[in-house]
Amino acid sequence: MSFISPDYVVFFCIVLPLFFAIKHRFRWMLLLVVSYFFYAYGNIQYVPLIAFSTVVDYIAARMIHRNDENETQRKFWLAASIIVNLGVLFTFKYFNFFNESAAAAFGYTPFTHNMILPIGISFYTFQSMSYTIDVYRRKMLPENHFGIMATYVAFFPQLVAGPIERATNLLPQFHEKQKFDENRTVEGLQLILWGFFKKVVIADRIAIYVNSVYNNVDDHTGWTLILATFFFTFQIYCDFSGYSDIAIGTAKIMGFDLMENFRQPYFSQSIREFWGRWHISLSTWFRDYLYIPLGGNRVSLWRNLLNLFIVFVVSGLWHGAGWTFIIWGFLHGVAIVILALFRHYNIDLLPGKNAAMVVTRVLITFVFVSFAWIFFRANSLADAQYIVSHLLVFDSTQDIFAPFSGALLSVKMEFYLSLILIGFLIVFDMFDSRLTLPRIFARTPLIFRWGLYYVFIAAVLFSGLYGAGAQFIYFQF
Repeated sequence: MSFISPDYVVFFCIVLPLFFAIKHRFRWMLLLVVSYFFYAYGNIQYVPLIAFSTVVDYIAARMIHRNDENETQRKFWLAASIIVNLGVLFTFKYFNFFNESAAAAFGYTPFTHNMILPIGISFYTFQSMSYTIDVYRRKMLPENHFGIMATYVAFFPQLVAGPIERATNLLPQFHEKQKFDENRTVEGLQLILWGFFKKVVIADRIAIYVNSVYNNVDDHTGWTLILATFFFTFQIYCDFSGYSDIAIGTAKIMGFDLMENFRQPYFSQSIREFWGRWHISLSTWFRDYLYIPLGGNRVSLWRNLLNLFIVFVVSGLWHGAGWTFIIWGFLHGVAIVILALFRHYNIDLLPGKNAAMVVTRVLITFVFVSFAWIFFRANSLADAQYIVSHLLVFDSTQDIFAPFSGALLSVKMEFYLSLILIGFLIVFDMFDSRLTLPRIFARTPLIFRWGLYYVFIAAVLFSGLYGAGAQFIYFQF
């Protein structure tokens, strides 16, 4: 069930009053039932997978705690949790890719399965597995209530595409008695509306241009490739951060606080800073559960650089079973390693805090991130190679507006409207970085604020005709 579908609006309008109407001790039951319904709505056959992960990690965490004095048993149950979770993830997401890659390298006929990738499997697998790891590290006690543990894993606002919550943050909230709060509701609705606007009005509109070019790369060179890549840079940001805003806003209305997942990433002055602002729940997950266990920065310089590189290559693979995603992670890994070397040897190529230097660093980071997105978006490695080799091949006869053919408005109007919307997003993010979204609305005069609400709602309703319920990009992960 997509957040931007009418079905979800009806679903949430039913769930919300029920949640506050029933007694606190029964709320986990409601949340568990509706969360499983939410997940089963799209494809019921994979519901047993999320239930299986929940059972495995519930048992593993309890056994780890029960054998608190027996380190061998603790490690056994931790290993069991990790192997089972990663085994399920590998089978559904990576088996075909690795098998086909090995077959191409060694010349045998690969066996592949035709199982559909379960929606959100990478997200809930990491969330469930981190719970067991935190119990092993003695950061928390195991959850005795199986129903609440199951609700934590399947909590519907962030089940499909995050944020990837930590058990130490979210699990205790299911034990607290949430009360309806008008201020939280207003803030939650503002986040949801802003998320809808980013997804439906901006992302789905510029997706028309991106898809037209990236699905037919051989027909394009120069400016259309550059513009499609530029548009995709904002499409994926608006698409994914829009989902996160809706998830966080939905949970906020119900009394739950989810972690921030985006913090104006395109204002970053370095790739290192970018990963502190982009998909924060995943980048901190890899930091805490992969980078630090590998030794983090407590090892030699070259081992630390290797650890950084491994994390980003694995991050690329997490996003998708394909060489394009691995190369995307590789590029970010190389950039991070180079910056780490510069920092170690006190090399600063663009020193200074004046506006010119800040803008320069932001632009360089933005260009690199946008270039790397080529590999993330390209349908194949061959397409990515073509795009990279033809970015600077300009054809004066090419119509840069044409990829918007088939949109609701004229191609030129769609093109310029897209640029205006991206400019509006940049300005809004600039204010949001200082005030936060609720405070921006709170400081806006009442008449203007309600006018803005109506404009946003009207824009969402009109622009909904573009995507016609288009899925969020990160649903595929």
